[in-house]
Amino acid sequence: MTDALKRLSDEGVAIWLDDLSRKRITSGNLAELIDQQHVVGVTTNPTIFQKAISSGDGYEQQLADLAARKVTVEEAIRMITTADVRDAADILRPLFDATDGKDGRVSIEVDPRLAHNTRATVAEAKQLAWLVDRPNTLIKIPATLAGLPAITETIANGISVNVTLIFSLERYRAVMDAYLAGLEKAKAKGLDLSKIHSVASFFVSRVDTEIDRRLDQLGTDEAKALRGKAAVANARLAYQAYEEVFSSERWSALENAGANRQRPLWASTGVKDKAYRDTLYVEELVAPNTVNTMPEATLLATEDHGEIRGDAVRGTYEQARADLDALEKLGISYDEVVQVLEDEGVEKFESSWNDLLKSTEAELERLAPAEG
Repeated sequence: MTDALKRLSDEGVAIWLDDLSRKRITSGNLAELIDQQHVVGVTTNPTIFQKAISSGDGYEQQLADLAARKVTVEEAIRMITTADVRDAADILRPLFDATDGKDGRVSIEVDPRLAHNTRATVAEAKQLAWLVDRPNTLIKIPATLAGLPAITETIANGISVNVTLIFSLERYRAVMDAYLAGLEKAKAKGLDLSKIHSVASFFVSRVDTEIDRRLDQLGTDEAKALRGKAAVANARLAYQAYEEVFSSERWSALENAGANRQRPLWASTGVKDKAYRDTLYVEELVAPNTVNTMPEATLLATEDHGEIRGDAVRGTYEQARADLDALEKLGISYDEVVQVLEDEGVEKFESSWNDLLKSTEAELERLAPAEG
């Protein structure tokens, strides 16, 4: 075992696990990862819950009880997922207390079918915060155009938010603006800003997947030379934008009132292309005050052979911009790619949610007690 995970933490990167299941909670595995692998937070999404619940491991009794009560499938899913998040939040509570609420967090996502409905997203965020009823919860809201005002309103209500599915630099700036607007509203209401936290989940590997596919279609030497560069460049420029926004006068006024910075969170950091190092999106995105949420395989790979060489982001912005400009010169449209990725991201989570509805409904029917 190397000390790579400790070094990563020492560089100011919070290590969060991008996975949750009841088995992980009840077996003691989550507690072990916190104790031994420097994990200080957990993120979930509809795909993670779909895999966990469809595996059946540890959910039978609760499903049987829900079937006996004849609850709707939507209610059943909310009862199951919020129970897991609540239990994980309790395990992480000591870290939450020790870091004044910065870490020790568990994220749960609003119903992805609401991604284009602002009012319903805000209502769902309130409901989830109430259902989980733990101060160390983050409600995940997708950074769609309808999601932006929902982020502002949810923050204004004093609910901490994990903004998800951010792919573009322009949208990321809009997300930070939505956060600051929410804090300003919360301040006007007299809320304690120090209790409100947020992270902005900037997606990484999917950018390379989509752009590399387009580079491979071009097939030129010039195109091949740019493979595997776009995702890291994009994320590094996002950090540059973060530095700009959180050194502005607007931010200073909020910080003086007790507000917390919205940390950049690197999401989708599992490497999809076997041609790349499986720790690529960890090693190349080391920067202070960030979060890296890793699938377990990436976490263990980093622990085993990760090379943490200190800050890998600041001082790279010129090269990052040159890499993205080179793609445009080859005819690969950045704006088109990020829109495709956002649309696909919402679609994938919606599809996972629909699969979860179907599999849970089948289980409820199977376990329903005989009439009479």
